[in-house]
Amino acid sequence: MIVNPAAGRGRGAAMLPEIRDAFAQVGVHDVATTTAPGDERAQALDGLAAGCRTLVAVGGDGTWSQVAGAILESGADARLALLAAGTGNDFAKTVGAPAFDLAATARLAVEGPDRRVDVGRIEGRHFLNIAGFGFDIAVLEDCARLTWLKGAALYPVSALRQLFGYPGVEIAIGSPRARRDPARHMMLIVANARHFGGSFHIAPRAELADGMLDAIAILDGPPLARLGLFAAVMRGTHLADRRVVAEQADRFTLRFAVPPAYETDGEYRRARSAELEIACVPRALRVVVGPPGPGAAA
Repeated sequence: MIVNPAAGRGRGAAMLPEIRDAFAQVGVHDVATTTAPGDERAQALDGLAAGCRTLVAVGGDGTWSQVAGAILESGADARLALLAAGTGNDFAKTVGAPAFDLAATARLAVEGPDRRVDVGRIEGRHFLNIAGFGFDIAVLEDCARLTWLKGAALYPVSALRQLFGYPGVEIAIGSPRARRDPARHMMLIVANARHFGGSFHIAPRAELADGMLDAIAILDGPPLARLGLFAAVMRGTHLADRRVVAEQADRFTLRFAVPPAYETDGEYRRARSAELEIACVPRALRVVVGPPGPGAAA
């Protein structure tokens, strides 16, 4: 188990006694805790080198992504199990993992099923959930300033704050199917899974084993139009809006005026180039899931 104590602004640390107890009941006692950003990767590589074939990542989307990246980097045929302690915990909503249930996750990590899922890749890094540009970055930066707010409300509150001040960003988007000239966007999300930001159903058509990524381009507009789109994304009805362009492809090329800031699974990045390629890596990762049932992949 790899636990990020800082996840969820301290939720990971608060959960540690319950985590140790739940996993001890299935005979697992090996718990590593992170002390700095990026520790997850080093600890995951250490575990894989020691022969671990299932790694339990305790945190949110960023922690899960770091551990998944280490598994993929190592080339090991190891499994990733998800235990939620973060802010959004979005990837678990699509993959069908009972990430909020300690006892179930402990049991499944030892003897449960898994499924192979696609991952995304950008600038040599892998992501599980989404890569985000534009408004998403402005919100992520604002989230870091809202130290008084925790949990699933954090992203929606920060997003509302940015609706009236964010200036938009010029992006040209290309894929094997189409090429679009530069246009001013409010936001561009390239999604492997369906949810992000805790409450947003950004890519309702996304599937985790179809070899495709979903690019959801939201063109810019005045504040009231932004507010309407904000509400529509929360409901998952935004694809019907004329300002939203949705496309599925196995890879996308994005061009900006300057190297942009972006995020992958909630982790802030600064691009090395003004042109970026984002690609799907089909069925690259084994993820521990619950038994099949209604809504497991919703």
